[in-house]
Amino acid sequence: MIKSMTGFGRCELSEGERKVSVEIKTVNHRYLDVAMKMPKKLNFFDSAIRTVLKEYLQRGKVDVFVTYEDLSESNVSLVYNQNIAEQYIRYFRQMEEQFGLENDMKVSVLARCPEVLVMEEQQENEEEIWQLLEKAVRGACEKVVETRVREGEALKADLLAKLDEMLKMTAFIEERSPQIMAEYRQKLEAKVQDLLADTQTDEGRIAMEVTLFADKICVDEEIVRLRSHVEATKAALESGGSVGRKLDFIAQEMNREANTTLSKANDLEISNCAIDLKTEIEKVREQIQNIE
Repeated sequence: MIKSMTGFGRCELSEGERKVSVEIKTVNHRYLDVAMKMPKKLNFFDSAIRTVLKEYLQRGKVDVFVTYEDLSESNVSLVYNQNIAEQYIRYFRQMEEQFGLENDMKVSVLARCPEVLVMEEQQENEEEIWQLLEKAVRGACEKVVETRVREGEALKADLLAKLDEMLKMTAFIEERSPQIMAEYRQKLEAKVQDLLADTQTDEGRIAMEVTLFADKICVDEEIVRLRSHVEATKAALESGGSVGRKLDFIAQEMNREANTTLSKANDLEISNCAIDLKTEIEKVREQIQNIE
């Protein structure tokens, strides 16, 4: 199947007191470029998340947004720093003796001194967090792939229609080319007869001129290669997979052949058809840019 590089997926999971939400947005890019925004406590899982993403996505600019909530209160505790408290008391006594002041220190006053009592977050079970986070990441990735496949099928249908139209243009140029040479011969014979009046026309000379003209405007090789490139593109679309880069290269080759055909054209109808062909190829290239 063909996948677009534009996609979106979101997955939210809850387990116990924990809740994780993962949102993924993707657009076209030459390579796989991942940017993540998530709470600092989850930065440890950065590499693991990227590994999971690579299982589902090969190319594209990928933005990942992760939110995490722990609604339990068991992960926070009050810690008493005895060493700090002892230092406060020691210095208070020293100040009492040095300045002759009354030491009115009470437990309630000491407890309000900085760092004596602090709230400390307990270490969470990383394995449990990862199990929940991984499920959410995979869930969001699966939804991204669904949207990519859906849009990819639409791209495929549009591209196949454009390729069929290109084959019609190619066939027209192929059919028109021999007619040009016949018309050129007629014009050349008429011009020679007008110039020479009753003198006998040199058929050998005319044949040589027509042959030289035919060599100059011959696009047989270009037509064969164009048709081959179109068929190769159709085959790649039918085979599916990550064919975006391959199709982009083939489209460049098609454009090169169309340019050569246009430069050789010595006929208005072929010139117009070659221009339409180049326009269609450019449309194909634009569509291909969004294929994974």
